Amino acid sequence: MSQSTTRMLTRAKAVYLFIKENDGATTREIAEEFGITDRTVQRDLHLLAYNGLVNSPNRGEWKITEKKVRIS
Repeated sequence: MSQSTTRMLTRAKAVYLFIKENDGATTREIAEEFGITDRTVQRDLHLLAYNGLVNSPNRGEWKITEKKVRIS
């Protein structure tokens, strides 16, 4: 696995945990927390949503789903 892929997966995991710990988060809050652009946040959230781990009940607000996740 390439270094950039590993970095992206590590960041996506951290984003998921941030959303979970805060019982939801906005795109802006995530960007500020991790010091990344809104576009980078959107890519990470797209990956998480595609895998059924997060959803956006209101535009720009993200929550985790009920899908069971084992985090290593």
